[in-house]
Amino acid sequence: MATVELRFSAQPEHVRTARLVAAAVARRAGVDEAALDEVRLAVGEACSRAVGLHRSNGITAPVRVVLTEEEKTFSIEVGDEVPGPGGAAETEAGSASSRGSGSAGEPGEPESDAGEDEMGLAVISGLVDDVEVVTGKDGGVIRMSWPTPQATIVP
Repeated sequence: MATVELRFSAQPEHVRTARLVAAAVARRAGVDEAALDEVRLAVGEACSRAVGLHRSNGITAPVRVVLTEEEKTFSIEVGDEVPGPGGAAETEAGSASSRGSGSAGEPGEPESDAGEDEMGLAVISGLVDDVEVVTGKDGGVIRMSWPTPQATIVP
């Protein structure tokens, strides 16, 4: 199992780098060429969401992206450090989307981040068949995975 871990400060300009790294690692892992755009877009949405949550909640910790190549699966986890409601782990996208709402936004930002958050999660769900959103007291993680062809051994 090969793993690549990327950590970056919660700045929007770093999201592009995360997308490019994810696409390169996915290609190397054997993800179908047709799915590479989905990987790039989904990672971009997940990282933008994490950056937005960090910035709106004043969190200076880096955003985490873990890319893992397994035997038949390529998976990506995008993690943030924003505590979820109630402190218990939750796995519903609706519960995760409530994080960040009610925080004081900066001038020019929408009054509620919940709508943007839900839209981002809807986009990710539309792009990735296997997606899971988990929130807890230590932050949240979006887990996404794509199938890869079974490794072939050439004699």
